[in-house]
Amino acid sequence: MEARELLKAMAVAVRLKDTTRHCYTEKGRHESVAEHCWMAALMAFFLQDEFPEADMDKVIRMCLIHDLGEAFTGDIPTFEKTEENERTEEQLLREWVAALPKVCRDEMTALYDEMERRESLESRIYKAIDNLEAVIQHNFSDLSTWIPREYELNKTYGDDKVAFSPYLTALREEVRQDTLRKIGEI
Repeated sequence: MEARELLKAMAVAVRLKDTTRHCYTEKGRHESVAEHCWMAALMAFFLQDEFPEADMDKVIRMCLIHDLGEAFTGDIPTFEKTEENERTEEQLLREWVAALPKVCRDEMTALYDEMERRESLESRIYKAIDNLEAVIQHNFSDLSTWIPREYELNKTYGDDKVAFSPYLTALREEVRQDTLRKIGEI
């Protein structure tokens, strides 16, 4: 990628540092989308021994790019996001990707297509990590930052995404136990 093209791409990606999610950090400030993506990518790195048959470098790439569309639309919490919101984000992201140099454009398009289909092992791992990281972050944040619907959501969010993997199912159960302790149910 030529230097100017790289800088143009980074000028879009940098928006995610200031695009906040509805979740809070442990110290009480809004988490950024960039922080969520980084933590998901780090989780993928840590899980590589659990999935020796998977291309975990691909999973890490998926985690790094999965929320780039929010550089255009901002973060809309999953429980508020409509199909129209998803279509708009997808369209703006695809337009931006189409303007990237061919090598990046082709790889990102292939990754986004694979992530959307969620048929490959790598795409299922990425999606499970994406959901799990959100719940883990809520568990790290102060309970005073939770909204009422999150008490129930944190108990079940991502269950369907981890079901394909005994390891991720066990991890989800550990995260659920943390949630139950946090909200005083155990």
